[in-house]
This record gives sequence, structure tokens and C-alpha cells, in this order.
Amino acid sequence: MFDYEILRLIWWALLGILLIGFAVMDGFDLGAATLLPFVGRTDAERRVVINTVGPVWEGNQVWFILGGGAIFAAWPPLYAVAFSGFYLAMFLVLVALILRPVAFKFRSKIEHPTWRRAWDWALFVGGLVPSLIFGVAFGNVLQGVPFRFDETLRMTYEGTLFGLLNPFALLCGLVSVAMLVMHGGAWLALKAAEPVAARAVTFMHLAAIALIALFAVAGLWVAIGIDGYAIVGTVARDGPSNPLLKQVVRASGAWLANYGEQPWNLAAPALAFLRALGAIALSGLRRRGLTLVSSALSVAGVIATAGLSVFPFLLPSSLDPSAGLTVWDASSSRLTLAIMLGATVVFLPLIIAYTAWVYCVLRGRVTLAHVSDTSAHSY
Repeated sequence: MFDYEILRLIWWALLGILLIGFAVMDGFDLGAATLLPFVGRTDAERRVVINTVGPVWEGNQVWFILGGGAIFAAWPPLYAVAFSGFYLAMFLVLVALILRPVAFKFRSKIEHPTWRRAWDWALFVGGLVPSLIFGVAFGNVLQGVPFRFDETLRMTYEGTLFGLLNPFALLCGLVSVAMLVMHGGAWLALKAAEPVAARAVTFMHLAAIALIALFAVAGLWVAIGIDGYAIVGTVARDGPSNPLLKQVVRASGAWLANYGEQPWNLAAPALAFLRALGAIALSGLRRRGLTLVSSALSVAGVIATAGLSVFPFLLPSSLDPSAGLTVWDASSSRLTLAIMLGATVVFLPLIIAYTAWVYCVLRGRVTLAHVSDTSAHSY
């Protein structure tokens, strides 16, 4: 039905959709966990926060699994390089994500304040660390990752964990933290009762302002502070998946070329800025549902900006620019992409429909009175 070039574009778009889905759906879980010690001043208030995400966080992580599965099946070279080069960073993320369900379960086992306070900070770490590392990863993608291929396409990675924690990448990590804290605050404003909701709104405003400022600084840094990558000449968009069949150069401001050639790409950063401002305005009008939607659109705008900026690159190489992975030379076979697309067309709508039903069933605020009823809430 589709030729190879179109299938590659479809799977590039689907990868972006899955990453946005993860950031939007699991992002408010991470943001709420990061805010937990600050918006909940008593044990009951912290239980309110935990019970807003407790019933849904496992389902939300389906998007994380879908994203990882899509990279593995649709973009095998990207999976191999990213999960090898970012191994220690990914390990930190997994430890933090594993810490979260452990904290959920063990926190309620003993009523001693010290015990529960320790697990509250464990939840904070479980929210903050993934938020930061995911942003750091995007920052390194924009700069290029130190890997190369030999003539047999065997990959060599020459970076370190501390090399990933460079100034620009840490700035991108702060953008990610501010973005998800804003989103978590918008979620708590909708789902938590007072006074937790009022405190969440305050932190959401601060995080949204920080996001706008940090996102602007990151954009300026991309424009004048780091080199981008550009393909020299033409490349076969339906050719074999061999990243060594092209020539790439590093050039100052190369990432901005996508906005000059396709001005409509500017809609992504505009969405990020305007919807963050919209979340602030809507929360002031006490339109809590629309505040969450506006926050989600801002999250989508931030991630779309990163993806559109580096297109057609998936993972540039700072060691050997011509070895960088692109949409045109890092995919699975045409047959594999076609079969996967058929499965996605069937199952992705089912996942979305089921998720919508779950949130419909769980609608309403979590109050102090509700958490006192142990038969209704687990945490």
C-alpha cells in the first residue's frame, strides 16, 4: 500500500506520537511525584497526591513500553546505539522507575512518620531522575553522540556517563523537569482536593514560567551555540538501511534550516510557549480540565520541536558525522514496517479507547475524606 519512503516517514511520525504519548500520560505521574514533598504537608495530604496517580501510573507506562518497542522493531540501529551508548543513563532511569512502585507499596506498610517520609522522598527521586535524564538524552541528540561504525557496521561508542552531563544537555534536562512539573501540577490541580490543589497551582505557575525561560535559552543556544548536522547532496529515501552511504557535515545553525525550508515547523515551538502561558491563564480562571489540556499541548510542542529540529536525523554522530542515523537509513525492512503498521492500526486505537474508559471511570477529585476510607483507596 505504501512505498518504503512513506513507511519510513509514517514510523518517524509514530515514534514521535508514542514519545509525546509517554510524556503526556506518564509525565504528570513523574511531575506529581516530584511535587509530592512540597504540595503535601501532612501524611493525609501526601496520600491524596499518591492516590491521584496510584490507580493509573502502571497503565500510563504502557506508552514507555510502546516507545521502546517501536524503536527496537522499526529502528534497530537506533535502538542498538542509544541503548548501548546511554546504558548507564538508562540504568539510572530504570532504577528510579522501579523505585516508584516499591515506594507506593511499602510506604503504607508502617505508619511511622520517618518511614513514610523516607518513601515520600523516594517517590520524589523516582519522579525527578527520569524527568532529568530524558531531557539530558534529548540534549545529547541535538549535539551529536560519540559513536561510529566500521565497514561491517559494527558500532563503537566512545562516550561516558559524565560526558552526557554536559552544560547544554543539563539545560535540556532542566527544560524537561520544568515541563513535567508543570504538567504534574496541572494534574494535581484537577484531581486533588484543597489545599493540595491550590499549592499545586502555585508550583505549576512557577514551573510554566521556568519552562518558558529555559526553553527560550535552549533555543537560542541551539541557534548560536552548538553545531547542527546536514546531509550533503541527495540521499536515496527508499534505499538500504546503511548509514555509511551518505555524506554529512557539521555546520553552525544547521538545525535551523528545517524552519527556513518548512516554516510551518515553527508551529511546534509556538505551541510550547503559548500553551504554557495558556495553562497559567486557564488555572487562574479555575478551568482545571482545560489547564491540563493546555499543559499537555505544551509538552507535545516541546517534544515536537526537538524532533522537527533534527529531521531527518534520529541520532547524529559527533565522531563521524556521516555515520549519523537518519530516517532514510536506520529503519527495518519495508515488509517489517508494513506488518507493524497494520498491527498498530488495530491495537493503538484499542489502547487509547481503553485508557479513555479508565479515566472516565476514575473521574472526580481525591479528597481527604476519600483517603481515610481504606476500602476505596490502596495508598
